[in-house]
Amino acid sequence: MSETWIDAGAADSVAPEDVAPFEHEGRQYALYRTPDGRYFATDGHCTHEQVELADGFVQGTIIECPMHNGRFDFTTGEAKGAPACVNLETFPVKVEGGRILLKVA
Repeated sequence: MSETWIDAGAADSVAPEDVAPFEHEGRQYALYRTPDGRYFATDGHCTHEQVELADGFVQGTIIECPMHNGRFDFTTGEAKGAPACVNLETFPVKVEGGRILLKVA
């Protein structure tokens, strides 16, 4: 099985302790940067109501959905607060040459 890494944009396009949307082949992703400069990626929609997480609020390693305030740890995808009870899918991320690379398959 081959790996596919896609260029998801400039690393500095995601501010520390923030989230940014990324779309590839019709699928929405959410890209995160922690205060200490680590990058992560999850599915772009909340598992509760399919709302875009890029419109949510980040604090530390938690993303809060903007609709019903469900929370997830974006480093693991684990659902951390009702009404979200289904974990998010996560994706490997690396930064090379100032670009965020996302592994999709």
